[in-house]
Amino acid sequence: MKISTRTIIFRCFHIFSGELPILFSFEQGKILENIGICSQVDFVRYIQGRKTPGVDPKLFIKDLWFEKVPVRIYQPKAPSASQRRGVMFFHGGGWVFGSLETHEKLCRFIARESESVVVSVGYRLAPEHKYPAAYEDCLNATIHFMKNIEHYGVDPANVIVCGDSAGGNLAAAVSQTLAGGSDLPKLRAQILIYPGLQAVDFNLPSYQQNHRVPLLFRERAAFYVLQYLNGNATNLEEVLEGSHIPIDIKLNHRKWVSPDNIPEKFKARGYKPHVLLDCTNEVFEKVKRLCEPNLCPLLVEDAIVQQLPESFILTCEYDVLRDDGLLYKKRLEDNGVRVTWYHLEDGFHGIISLYDYCGFSFPAGKRGLDSVVNFLKSL
Repeated sequence: MKISTRTIIFRCFHIFSGELPILFSFEQGKILENIGICSQVDFVRYIQGRKTPGVDPKLFIKDLWFEKVPVRIYQPKAPSASQRRGVMFFHGGGWVFGSLETHEKLCRFIARESESVVVSVGYRLAPEHKYPAAYEDCLNATIHFMKNIEHYGVDPANVIVCGDSAGGNLAAAVSQTLAGGSDLPKLRAQILIYPGLQAVDFNLPSYQQNHRVPLLFRERAAFYVLQYLNGNATNLEEVLEGSHIPIDIKLNHRKWVSPDNIPEKFKARGYKPHVLLDCTNEVFEKVKRLCEPNLCPLLVEDAIVQQLPESFILTCEYDVLRDDGLLYKKRLEDNGVRVTWYHLEDGFHGIISLYDYCGFSFPAGKRGLDSVVNFLKSL
């Protein structure tokens, strides 16, 4: 059997990476891209898609399609005296990476430990599928589940949306859309795990303090947003320096996106105020949809925020997205929404999705994951 050079190199790199953390896959992918074998995106997706656990003795697990969206459903095998809660889960990965496989163990843990029905959504990824594809898939899958909820033994009044990183962004956007008007039952809660919620300011304290902290560097955060928005990163430098949105629009959003709304203790690690820069019409024309709440939920109007369900927000100290979570927490509380906030002082971006990764877990990540389960159990 003839095997292509590309396949041989893929397999060699996969063996070589072995049990090393996923960050190594990004470096390997960059090498392969530089020598013309494949793109970094293709290689990382290849690695991520090869680790699927076996049968779970406590769960029924089934792959289905909700309309045209692939989903994986995790249902506890133990009989229940009452209807269970349902959790729509949207995986992270910067809208570019991630899949049903990458968050398999995480979804199994949530389903087992909280005794919930978990629906993991395999939404379309960028750059092949630009905004609003991922958002639309998550919204449509959630609506389909809620309309057919009797098939899964789930209480219609106890459906929760949940996601990490980009998935937290999608969970927030779906929650806002459903809160803004629907003939469906209200969502019971939203769980946002270190969510990315805005692309107006990449110079907030957490972006400055943690710009080179794995697993999400400041530049990569902006890169992923642009990949999702336009399928390319043409205006990356303007976004990073803050010259991608006109000053008048920034000032309008400053009531929501501002270092002034972040507690002083989070500015102690070397934060320096950033000068507001204007932008050209040409640049803004390419990125103006960054001001749409379905892409940047922190920018939604108060009238919608006031209708949002009870919320859980997890943030990590060593995470560029920390302040997005802090700012949204304040907005929710200011508008009368009940918020449970869990902050990992020793956490970093991606720590939850590394649960039981290659046989080990970070203690802080396990604490964060337990806090999510405890919140679910309280509903």
